Amino acid sequence: MIRLNRLDGESFLLNAELIKYVESRPDTFITLTTGDRIVVSQPPDEVLRLTLEYHQTKSLLPPAARRPTQPEPHA
Repeated sequence: MIRLNRLDGESFLLNAELIKYVESRPDTFITLTTGDRIVVSQPPDEVLRLTLEYHQTKSLLPPAARRPTQPEPHA
């Protein structure tokens, strides 16, 4: 997820996996793979930077720790 701001300043999180393309018209429009469009206050270069950072770090997080289960009885 990346943190962005709407034009009114409201902050929100966007799943960066859903970004299809980003346009400057002059506001920044993000088109999602779902067909939805979002207008944000960040310039396209900032959206690109945040998206690249997200993709670079997403595989660096360790997997969630598993809860220990009941020990198996010894045979």
